[in-house]
Parts: sequence; C-alpha cells; structure tokens
Amino acid sequence: TGRVTCISWTSDGYALAAGWELGWSVWSVYGRLGSWSVRGGLESGYGVEGERSESFEDHFMMGVRDLFWGPGNLELFVLCPPPVHPKKKPHDEQLFVIPFAKSAVTALHTPDNTKHAFLQMDDRVLVYRGADQPDMSVINPESDVWQHIKIPAAYIALHHPIRYAVISNDARLIAVAGRRGLTHYNALSGRWKLFEVEKEEDAFRVVGGMAWWSNVLIVTCLDQGVYQIRLFSRDRPLTISESLEVVPLDSEPLLLSVFDSSLLVYTADNTFHHFLIRQTKSGARLRACGSIGFEGVVADPTKVRGMSWLVPKSQQRFGDPADDLNVATIIFLINGKLVLLRPRRSAHEEVKYDLQILADRIEFYWTHLSGIGTLENSLWGWDGTQIRVWLDALTIERVKVDEKRDAYESVTESVGIHVDFYPLAVLMDKGIIVGVDQETSLRRSLDFAIFRIITTTHLFLHHVLRFHLTRNQRKEAVQFASHYQNLVYFAHALEILLHAVLEDEADARPTRPATPIANGAAVVPAPAPEDENAVLPRVVEFLDHFDEALQVVVGCARKTEVARWSFLFDVVGKPRDLFEAGYTLSSKCISAGFLKVAASYLLVLHNLEPLEQSSKDTVRLLKVCMAAGEWTLCRELLRFLYSLDRSGLILRTALSEGEFSWSNRIPFHFLKPCFTKHMHCPQAISPHQLPQCLAPCPLLPLYYQCSTRRQRVHPSRHLLPRVANHEGLSIDHLPCP
Repeated sequence: TGRVTCISWTSDGYALAAGWELGWSVWSVYGRLGSWSVRGGLESGYGVEGERSESFEDHFMMGVRDLFWGPGNLELFVLCPPPVHPKKKPHDEQLFVIPFAKSAVTALHTPDNTKHAFLQMDDRVLVYRGADQPDMSVINPESDVWQHIKIPAAYIALHHPIRYAVISNDARLIAVAGRRGLTHYNALSGRWKLFEVEKEEDAFRVVGGMAWWSNVLIVTCLDQGVYQIRLFSRDRPLTISESLEVVPLDSEPLLLSVFDSSLLVYTADNTFHHFLIRQTKSGARLRACGSIGFEGVVADPTKVRGMSWLVPKSQQRFGDPADDLNVATIIFLINGKLVLLRPRRSAHEEVKYDLQILADRIEFYWTHLSGIGTLENSLWGWDGTQIRVWLDALTIERVKVDEKRDAYESVTESVGIHVDFYPLAVLMDKGIIVGVDQETSLRRSLDFAIFRIITTTHLFLHHVLRFHLTRNQRKEAVQFASHYQNLVYFAHALEILLHAVLEDEADARPTRPATPIANGAAVVPAPAPEDENAVLPRVVEFLDHFDEALQVVVGCARKTEVARWSFLFDVVGKPRDLFEAGYTLSSKCISAGFLKVAASYLLVLHNLEPLEQSSKDTVRLLKVCMAAGEWTLCRELLRFLYSLDRSGLILRTALSEGEFSWSNRIPFHFLKPCFTKHMHCPQAISPHQLPQCLAPCPLLPLYYQCSTRRQRVHPSRHLLPRVANHEGLSIDHLPCP
C-alpha cells in the first residue's frame, strides 16, 4: 500500500476514507472494511475479478494524493498523481468522483429504517424487496432483490444533498428531505409528491428526522424560526396549510422514533418527550403525555445517535398508554455506547433511572419487541466485527434488583454472530441477516473498473438454538425452532448447528486411543458419559423433535471428516440403526424424502461395514425405489452398485436376483435419459429382460462410454446386441453427448 497520504472522515463520523501511495480504502467507524484497491492487487488479480486493460484510466485505483467527502457523504473526491503512459505525454493530476451508497440508518436511526435494508444514494434510494420473495430467492445472491427509486430531479436540483431518508413499516411509503422541504413516494402508485408552493418549501427545513405512522408522515422541522412537529397526510396535497397538526417545541429536535401509537422525541435541551398518536377522521392527532430531563445522565445530547424503548407487557395490557413513560426502559446509542436506562421507583414514588452500558463500539442497533419465540424483546448491535445479541436485555420481568449495589443486575450478551459483510437488516420471519458487500471487476475491453453491490445473507437460527442448548433449555429451543420448520432451508440450519457443535467438541476433547474403522481411518472418541456439559447429546435430543433428524445427521456426516464419524455416531446412534429407520420409513410411506435419506446412509455404511453388506443394503433400497417409481434414484443406486465393483458382477447379480417382485414394467428411460430421447424404444421392458440386456456389458460402463465419446455408437454391433431382440425394441443409433 505504501505510506498513508491522506485521510478524511464523513461529516456524520460513520466512515473513514484513507489514501495510500499505491491505493485507497474506506472503513466504517469501528473497522469494517468497505471499498479498497491497491496497485499490486490490480496486477495480480487479488481482490478483483478479471484482468486490467492496457489502456486502464481509473488511476485512483493505484494511488491517491488527496481526497475528501462531498456534501451528503455520498461522493468521494479523489486526486491522484499524474499517470505515466509509455505511449502518451505526461499531464497534470486527475480528479475523480466516486459515488457511494450508505445505509439510511446513518442519518436517521428509526425502527422502520433498521427493520428494512434501505440504502441511500446521491440521486436515488434502494429498497430491499427480498423479504417478499420465496425463501430460495432470499438466500440466492444472484436474485434481483433491490428496487431502485429515483428521486425527482426537480427536487434534487434545488435541495441537494439528500439529508434524510425514511421508509414506512410495510416498506410501501418513502420520504426524503434535502436542504429544504421534503418529498414522499408511494410504491403502489410509483409517484412522488412535492410541495405545491415553492416559497413554503424554501421556508421549511427538516431537523431531527421523519417517521411514518400508517399513511401519516411525522416531521420535526424548523419553520420560520420555530421548531415544530408537523403531521402530513399522504392522501392530501403537500402544503403547510394541509398539515394535520402542528406542535411547537422549546428546543431543537435531535431524534424521533415511533413505536406502535407512541411518538418519542429527544431535544437538544436533554429532554425526552412522549406523545400519543390518535387516529381521527381527518387523519391523526398528537397528545402530549409527559417528558423527562436527562441532565446528569446524558452528558452531550448531540452525541445520541439512536433511541427506543420497551413498555412492559402488564402496562400494555392493563395500563394507561399515557403512563408508559413512567415504566418504560429507554435505550440510547450514545457515541458508540449502547445504554439502557431502567426505571425504578423509590420509596417516595419518584422514578429513578439506573444507567447500564451494555456494549461499546456499536455502530447501530436493532430492537425486536415483537419477535418470534425467544427473539421477542431482543436487542441486536453491530460493532464492526460481529452482531451482538441480547435475547433477554429488554425482558424486564426477568431482571432482578441487586440490593447490595442498589441497581439492576447486569444483562450479559447472549450470542455473538460473526459476519463477513456489512449487515443492514434482520429478517425475523426468514431467520436471516441481510447485508451487502462490494465486488470490483475489470475487463480487458474496458478502460475503467466496475463496482457492484453484492447482497449477502447469513442464517442466525443455529446461533440462537445453540445458546439455548448450551444452557440446557431444550423446551425453549424446540419452541423457537418450530416457528421456522416450514422454511426450505430449515434442515440446512439444523445441519449447521450439528456440524458446528461436533467440530468444536471433537477438537476440545482430550486425546485418547483412537479406534480404527473399516477403511483404516482413526476416529475421535465420543464424549464421556460423565461429561454433563457436553452440548452434542443435547443437540441430538433436540433434533429428535423434528422429522428432518435423519437427514440432518447423514448430511453432517458426509460433510465432516471420516475420522469424526465414530464421535458423532456414538452419540447419535449406530449408522446401521439410522439406515434401518430411514429404510423402514421409506418402505411404509414411500416418501421420496426418506428414500433419499436412506440412500445417503449407504455411503456411511460403505465406509464402516464390509462390501458385501453394502451391496445387500443397496439392493433392498433399490426394490423400494422401484416400487415407488423413483427412477432417478434407482439410476443413482445402480451407479453406486457399479462403483463398488467395476467389473459389473455385483450389479448384474443384484438385478438378476429372483426376489424382485415387481408388478409393473420398468421404464426403459430410467437407465439413461438420452435413450428415449434419441432412439425408438418401447415404453417399458420386463424386469427379467433387464439382466439379459445388460449381460454383455453392465449398465454403467455403457453410461461412461457414452459420456466420453464424441462419435455415434451402434449398440446393436458392440454394446447391446440382445436389446433388439426383446419385444421388438429397435435401436438405430445412440448419439453421445
């Protein structure tokens, strides 16, 4: 990289740009690397895709002399040294402008902005729509899940840069505000609404932020020198006279948040205001319920970046909403510190707040007050490296008072989730964390670099499940997992859980004499029965509550080292018993899912038991598959039989056994799909004819010969001379792929 030539912070303090002699980089405030480039990487291909063109013109990728952020922190101005071309004359320094996208949470930390992945650019906003798509589309990185919404050019021309962007709870309504005025958007109609009177727009400035409540936009603003809270209806014209209500404020508003029907406003005089939002015929009204001063608690109000609260369930059900402020736990993000302010009444009925710092170096956080299972009342914070989760941080009923310290007991961090991207939102109903990363591509035909935003996801289910199982909370783990068992990737999440616990406990076990298995590999011994802290047995007991247990175990076994199989199966059970369970289930219900699971156990048994037994198990399963009409799986089983003995003896013996009692005829196409596509043949042949057809050459030698040849083969002359004699079956030729 060379020496550092320059650095520049964004005006909001969320990002740092650094220039080097041989490159540049952009970092988040607590160390997450975003964009970067170095000259050596361009030459070697490290960190980029493709090869650089000989006429490459993006010279800022190879060294920076100076840089600074533009207004709005969405453009980085970079000055690079004069380029040196062997065929061109030298010229002066070059100035580049690099566009960026940032999370809307950096400017406006509201519950709705943290709920949705919502990005802000210089002339548009990007809304993540993957939450509305099927499960597989969510986890597919190639899915088109971002909606680009262009901000009206007329508004940007007058009020650039965009300072605030906010989205509604259902992601249907959007509002943005620049230097003056504001404009809002309806995703259903695809239309923006602007101020109708230009003078009113010029006199109106958003200060503190905005939030949607139903179809009402709540704005804290400065209008003609007076700080106010204004309510605008999406269905009415955007003018000052059409405001639903105006509430004056004594001090500059710094933050606002909406929770259910409560509006929270924090002002520069260190005052926390609570308003109730009431639905009326004309739209909505505000009712002031109270305020609390935090002098002595919050040293500098301007350093508060986020604000939320939690109202106890008893108060929500039986209390007066106007009294919520007296019993609510307030959460602040102050200069990177995640702070909880817990109310406690003294003997004189005065409310006293206990300040507790949960974590430091937090960039932003999410609160999930109505989450699924144990995620209800959970708190999630991103510290630049991992997502830290407090599952019980907001459950007031479970927090006790420490009489010796005269304060509440500390709430420890429950789960730490390391991710290799920048997280934006948590899809609670999908069990996924959504974030973004950057990809840089080069093309020999292009003289510039291509930057692309990559959508990335991470499952969090196994982290929460392991937390419960480590504490022997099996009931809570089962209840939590039951909310997600209909997801397509639920079995995959359970497999990750089992694999992670298996690897950790196998590595942590003290070395003991190894036990050899059929193929001669050494295996790790199972956990000792007296080890009460072992999590693996608890995971196995937990898996027994779900139908995917057999699939999860064999999937984990096939993805881990053979040396760990004994460690796993001594806890899970003998693989022979698991195969018999899968075989029994597949025989009873003829389910394709159980058939595939039973087939997966054949590979495990092949490594643990003699060859003769493996072939018998395969033949048993082959009968059930043929009875169920699972011809694709039958073909795979035949391939497995041939892999056990390349001479084809086991395959021919299995197919010629007299125990097969098939009432139907075997579709000829299951042997090789291209047979029926390229040849004229009957719909089926009898089971007794199949061994005769394969007598000169087993099935899979034919398959592999066909897949490696490019010319056309005449089976009647070489491979299958008897086929043409069976029930009028004629084969003219066999094209090969």
